[in-house]
Amino acid sequence: MKRFARPAIRALTAAGVIGLLAGALEAAPAHAITYELVSIGDPGNANDVYGYGGVDHPYQIGKFEVTIGQYTAFLNAVAAADTYALYSTGMGAVANVAGISREGEPGSYTYAAMSNDGSSANRPISSVTWFNAARFANWMANGQPTGAQSDATTENGAYALNGATTGNAVARNAVNPNTGAAPTFFIPLENEWYKAAYYDPTLGGGSGGYTAFATRSDSAPDNVVGGAANQANYLTANGDYAVTQSGNYSSSQNYLTDVGTFTGSASYYGTFDQNGSLWEWNDLDGSAAPNRGLRGGAYTSTPPYLQSSYRMGYVPSGANANGGFRLAGPER
Repeated sequence: MKRFARPAIRALTAAGVIGLLAGALEAAPAHAITYELVSIGDPGNANDVYGYGGVDHPYQIGKFEVTIGQYTAFLNAVAAADTYALYSTGMGAVANVAGISREGEPGSYTYAAMSNDGSSANRPISSVTWFNAARFANWMANGQPTGAQSDATTENGAYALNGATTGNAVARNAVNPNTGAAPTFFIPLENEWYKAAYYDPTLGGGSGGYTAFATRSDSAPDNVVGGAANQANYLTANGDYAVTQSGNYSSSQNYLTDVGTFTGSASYYGTFDQNGSLWEWNDLDGSAAPNRGLRGGAYTSTPPYLQSSYRMGYVPSGANANGGFRLAGPER
């Protein structure tokens, strides 16, 4: 991964066909999931001192990161052949974040959430590229259809991917060609992600302001699992992991927590785990480009990486065991 400077970037390596599709999507999809969004209001807020967070429109963003169970449903809906590499071996082979298993042959693949220190279904999905996240967004924006990976399922919707798995990330569609309306799910812009994490309109005597951490605190969080305030799944300054409360690393140990486990540590708007757990993809300013952003830190991160002042960039085709994503959408 290449780090971004603070606050500037240091180096950075979406009438007949629509009618038929709408009719096909009226029935509940076989692999339907529920993805909860929270509303982000207070449009027109100013940027913070680092130049981020100002958003001129209301919108919504995922309350939680996309989970292993949700991504498993996605794979079972569209990846029997897995034409565009929605599954990676890291999703099942890395015990620290496992994961998802795959059985069968191309054309008949099936997928299941694994068990490591309990079911992984409600833990966040990792080892996803930006292209994987964009295809998940397309699937959601298209109503969670079932079938081969095509323009109606994963290749268009929020993003016109057209089979690409490498190269530049593309800009979001203004209109989903499958519905004739604006995409209902997409990867958040950096400012949208940042505002949801760090902005609090009650600060500054009601004029609004930002905290250093996404737990509504300017002090580094602790990492005790449970309902106490200002906690996150990350590596504390003394080197202890949240799940084990120990600095001893084990390659067979699960280090992820279920999304929303730190119940007393939401952002002002009610999002969870925007600090710690996994780094999360963002769309930077939304332009087509050879890079995309990562924010928030992971279970492997120490305190400086969680702060609002820290950002990273990565090529869209890159995937890591400590990287995941959440979706956003327009105000409904």
